[in-house]
Amino acid sequence: MQGVNIASEHITSLKTSIFFPAPSKYGTIQLLINSLVGRIMIDRDGYRPNVGIILTNAKNQVFWGKRIRQDAWQFPQGGIQQGETPEQAMYRELHEEVGLKNCHVEILGRTRDWMRYEVPSTWVRRDTRGCYKGQKQIWFLLRLTGRDCDVSLRASGHPEFDAWRWNDYWIEMNSIIEFKREVYTLALNELVRFLPATSPTSMRIEKPKPYSKVNTHYGR
Repeated sequence: MQGVNIASEHITSLKTSIFFPAPSKYGTIQLLINSLVGRIMIDRDGYRPNVGIILTNAKNQVFWGKRIRQDAWQFPQGGIQQGETPEQAMYRELHEEVGLKNCHVEILGRTRDWMRYEVPSTWVRRDTRGCYKGQKQIWFLLRLTGRDCDVSLRASGHPEFDAWRWNDYWIEMNSIIEFKREVYTLALNELVRFLPATSPTSMRIEKPKPYSKVNTHYGR
């Protein structure tokens, strides 16, 4: 895998919790630094290494997940654990959040560099503001080579989503939490070149269109 091996990064571990008291639209977003699957790593600048996943189907539509018990939709994403490469973290997160394995997908491309977003200080617990700033992400563009029924939102004991659907590649941004919108725009625009059938136009933030079919099943 070309790219960054997190084991070579200058990183520190935090054994604490950072809480994000989100507006009611999004519910409460809680980031546990001392997590069940391993300690989350924070770099010297205060960013948590992370991967984002844009999963596409044969029609170049993208997988869109609804955060569990929240009125907010997003792409799968998750932190990179110590010793993992971004690609290894991507496959782990893909299985934990979407239930897919590497045999179900093909990697079409990835972003060249880290893309960062900062979490507003008002969303971070006061005693952690000096060490945590936000996320830095490597984004992957995947093609689903399996079937829709291979998706399982309960592949782990801590599901991230309670519904999913296919959406046009140029998604509307108003259902995404505000501080992630710029990174989503950058990732979609950089990765669109790997989808020849999709026109590489600039991202536009528009009013939401009526939702298409929403998949609420959890398993196969």
